[in-house]
Amino acid sequence: MSNPRSRRIADRVQVVVAQMLERRLKDPRLGFVTITDVRVTGDNQHASVFYTVLGEQDDLAGTAAALESAKGMIRSELGKQLGMRHVPTLEFIADALPESARQLDEVLARAKAQDEAVAAARGTAYAGEEDPYKKPRDEDDDLEDDEDDDLEDDRDEDDAAR
Repeated sequence: MSNPRSRRIADRVQVVVAQMLERRLKDPRLGFVTITDVRVTGDNQHASVFYTVLGEQDDLAGTAAALESAKGMIRSELGKQLGMRHVPTLEFIADALPESARQLDEVLARAKAQDEAVAAARGTAYAGEEDPYKKPRDEDDDLEDDEDDDLEDDRDEDDAAR
């Protein structure tokens, strides 16, 4: 669906389907539905509508049945609003994204708890010195080190000469 026209059609399908679900469909099986995404094929003949439902599995099954029965009415309204010669066929797919996001949140919570347990067992003692960063040296220390280096160089020269 890299075609910009297909993307515009998908966006419009998402808006029209959401409006239909909110205003026109009065099916009691229809729960709290959110249209998360719409994907249209390259030839604009088929649209996959992804949705989520707030509630239990029973709500999900009832909503799936209600959407399947209202598919024709939604498609006819879609044809009126899109103004296309061929209206895409609709396929409603329950989106698995919220379930996988919940599982990922649980894994992250477990990892955080394990990190906190390791941090508590570790304690607060330093592995090396208390302050491992190098401090700037004083100029007096530099002069003393230079004098010591010069003395060592002189000794090395004397030893080499002997």
